[in-house]
Amino acid sequence: MTKIMAITNQKGGVGKTTTTVNLAASLGAAKKRVLLVDLDPQGNATMGSGISKGDLELSVYDVLLGEATIAQARITSEKGKYDVLPSNRDLAGAEIELVDMEGREMRLKLELQAVAHEYDYVLIDCPPALNLLTLNGLCAARSVMIPMQCEYYALEGLSDLVNTIRKVRESLNPELEIEGLLRTMFDPRNSLAQQVSDQLQQHFGDKVYRTVIPRNVRLAEAPSYGVPVLYHDAQSKGTQAYLALAGELLNNATATN
Repeated sequence: MTKIMAITNQKGGVGKTTTTVNLAASLGAAKKRVLLVDLDPQGNATMGSGISKGDLELSVYDVLLGEATIAQARITSEKGKYDVLPSNRDLAGAEIELVDMEGREMRLKLELQAVAHEYDYVLIDCPPALNLLTLNGLCAARSVMIPMQCEYYALEGLSDLVNTIRKVRESLNPELEIEGLLRTMFDPRNSLAQQVSDQLQQHFGDKVYRTVIPRNVRLAEAPSYGVPVLYHDAQSKGTQAYLALAGELLNNATATN
């Protein structure tokens, strides 16, 4: 069964897009069929996959408005070895156009039904805000991965996000659950980071991934080359961390089955 996962956090700058791109590449390297859906108008996941957002003929914008199918709009990331439903600034206008459409929160879910069977994993990169685009991601997904930095304000934002997920589950998508919390940009020398990490594990237990994503120069560099870090520096700590995260996901899936 296809695993459809939204990667989201209402707070920006937490490594959400970095996680989506590098997890897609790591799962692709494990011979899994992956579709990355870029739901962020900034198009960073598109660019980070080596696809020029300025040259798109079709994008997720056209798909959400019913003017194209995913099969027509998707592009293979040659550099990442996965498929991308790309995004650009056009998507910023989609919210206004979606407002009057029937079933506006379910547009992505309906479109995914036609192609989901072609993939083992669908990873949805949501924008850093609770808007109609994020709602489309949460309604299409069966689970949510939450990347977060281990800092004081992150905990406050996390409680808001957990409430949002609960409301979506109650009113729109009863299948939705929290897949896991991912600690990103982690510096073990920082005592506050360690304290927040401990609190997360106390509150969420085995929902916190064992894998921790470190602060890493190669991870920060890779998007400027338009490649996932795996194909920028295979030996870097960032690469090894995302390969470990992919391994953890695959092991969890095996254990569940």
